[in-house]
Amino acid sequence: MTAQDSATRPSTIAVAPTAQPTARPAGATQAAGTLQAMLGVIAFSLTFPGTAWGLEGFGPWSLVSLRLLLAAVIAGGCLLALRIPLPDRRHRAGLAVVAAGVVLGFPMLTTLALQTSTTSHAAVVVGLLPLTTAALSALRTGARPSRAFWVAASAGAGAVIAFTISQSGGALSKADLYLFAALLVCAAGYTEGGRLAKVMPGWQVIGWALVLCLPLSAVGAVLALQVEPAQLTGHSVVGVLWLAVGSQFVGLVVWYRGMASIGIPKASQLQLAQPLLTLVWSVGLLGEELPVAAPLTAAAVLVCIAVTQRSRS
Repeated sequence: MTAQDSATRPSTIAVAPTAQPTARPAGATQAAGTLQAMLGVIAFSLTFPGTAWGLEGFGPWSLVSLRLLLAAVIAGGCLLALRIPLPDRRHRAGLAVVAAGVVLGFPMLTTLALQTSTTSHAAVVVGLLPLTTAALSALRTGARPSRAFWVAASAGAGAVIAFTISQSGGALSKADLYLFAALLVCAAGYTEGGRLAKVMPGWQVIGWALVLCLPLSAVGAVLALQVEPAQLTGHSVVGVLWLAVGSQFVGLVVWYRGMASIGIPKASQLQLAQPLLTLVWSVGLLGEELPVAAPLTAAAVLVCIAVTQRSRS
């Protein structure tokens, strides 16, 4: 072979294939999202017992303001420590909806309701939240769950309504009106937060929403404590700390991550279990009596949850 042949002959060089990132299996993603959403539900189920404990030492306006203030300080500290940039202008309107519904509206309205309502009754009324959230999600995001989903979701809501009526004697109280208003504002906040959690981390969604409310919560806490002097007890301190850290921040972080993974409609239906979990906590922590119909309602709700999680969108 001549030097010229060697020069003109194309050389072959073995190139190792470029390693491709391993895609996470869809089943694993769904399972992780379901677990995160369920952890959020467990955290939320302790909100009413925590509120009842907090009301032992704080007035309603003081309790709401303090839980928001503490949660906002924690969230703001995390955002500042990690040097998270300000959210895009196009996301700020959505964050305002989250702040108005989840950060301000729901805590304020449910705290006012719990002044005259038991935690068990309030928890069951809020059991309508899953269906309300799924309906708003369909309108806002264009989600189209299957017919089986809507049938199961409606059946679960029906079981909750029947339980509520049986416990209240068929009459609506002023506390119920507060609770129904809380349903609407919270469902709007969940829907908008779930949508935003697809474009930014879930903890930043609730973090920025809390920071938006920081000036209002700080002023509110100062004014409320002057009118409603606090009486610190073990229960009241634990209650306000749980509301700030568990319900208002950590619970919403995992909840929004779960909604982003499995979709708002399916995640919302996991909350059908929330009233029943709250009933358990109210018996164990507050000494309330467990209604006889609760186990039957629990069984019906769990069946409905299973159907909604297996249905296709």
